[in-house]
Amino acid sequence: MSEEQQHSILIVDDDKAMRQSLIDLMEAAGWRVEAVSRANHVLDRLAEFQPDAILSDVRMPGMSGLDLLASLDKSISPPLVLISAHGDIPMAVQAIQDGAYSFVEKPCEPRRLLTIMRNAAEQYRMRQTNARLKQRLMHLSGLDRRLLGQTDEINLLRRDVIDLADSTASVLVQGETGTGKELVARALHDLGPDADGPFLALNCAVLSPETFEAEMFGIKGGKDGRLLAASGGTLFLDEICSCPLPVQAQLLRVIENKRILPVGANVPIPVRFRVISASNEDMQKAVAESRLRQDLLFRINTLVLTLPTLRQRRDDLALLMTHFLSDYARIYETAVPELSPDDLAAMMTHDWPGNVRELRSVAERRVLAARRGSATMMQMIQSDLMLEGIPSTLREAVAAFERELIGKAIRDQEGRMDATAEALGIGRRTLNEKIVKLGLDKDALL
Repeated sequence: MSEEQQHSILIVDDDKAMRQSLIDLMEAAGWRVEAVSRANHVLDRLAEFQPDAILSDVRMPGMSGLDLLASLDKSISPPLVLISAHGDIPMAVQAIQDGAYSFVEKPCEPRRLLTIMRNAAEQYRMRQTNARLKQRLMHLSGLDRRLLGQTDEINLLRRDVIDLADSTASVLVQGETGTGKELVARALHDLGPDADGPFLALNCAVLSPETFEAEMFGIKGGKDGRLLAASGGTLFLDEICSCPLPVQAQLLRVIENKRILPVGANVPIPVRFRVISASNEDMQKAVAESRLRQDLLFRINTLVLTLPTLRQRRDDLALLMTHFLSDYARIYETAVPELSPDDLAAMMTHDWPGNVRELRSVAERRVLAARRGSATMMQMIQSDLMLEGIPSTLREAVAAFERELIGKAIRDQEGRMDATAEALGIGRRTLNEKIVKLGLDKDALL
């Protein structure tokens, strides 16, 4: 029997000989066993040992078995079986009414006791499974709110997320900027078997080969690395094609070996997490251009999810815009602007290169403009594109456009450079280079 299938029991008895006899019986039957001599030690052991059932004597110094029963939260605690040489029918009936799973008299027949304890443990595990299923259904109902829409494309995406969530295989999420790749990654995590574990999102574009080992693997005798903190959950690798090649090699070794070696250590530490990667690029092109290792691609694309663009789901535009307008109206404490036929027409004719992220930004501007008077949806859509004094040469025009676009993104993200790079769909390193090249002053922009 594997460790996950093996039942566990916490035995409570002040009689040393009886306690050892019960330990021997349960261990011989294949159970994991812990034992304490006093009932007031039980609560301290529950969280750490997490038994499937408790077997407790009734009469003990200090806290009795009946007192222990009264102290347990029946909704979350494992079932309690009481055992006593001084039992009587009224006591047994009262104990069952108070929430005990069963009441057994000493001396008890070993096979009968084992049957009772096995049934109690299996009932508890079934209860835990049902609780997890209910929690998963709650997450599932939330999926409709996170991946909002009614078109076939978004319905198919939701079904794919549900189908792939239970798997532990690596997933590659592909899609244009603003289509919700991290949103999908978090949904896969929240609906998966490790939903209670951590979700670590790494922007691969900003990972430095010089500091990667210390930051991600940790330092012996120092702070644990971020990958160790992610163990038992999900590792989300965003902008994987922008990851420096030396870092790609290190990530590949971790994914393959499931071990990390802290700086200065000699013994590797095992880690376990599901890998979800994301990119808005053509992966094969990135491999052909030697920007992405092919062996790493083979490790991260076991399963592939391709997210639809907003252009592919135009019938969702009105629903999404109404949703975002309501959200921002609540945030800014103002009335929800109504969508006119002209507004809807402007939305339907726009290509939405920034997808849902761009739509959300337009909705926020529309709400803010409504507070100052009136404005049309077309004006809000075009506000990003209206540049004054367009230069005469193409090079100068491109530079002016980039300067305006990057400056706006820095202001929108309140100077948070990682968020600015993500909003622009470029790597942090590329953003830094462009800021220097274009002569932008971040402080002046803010």
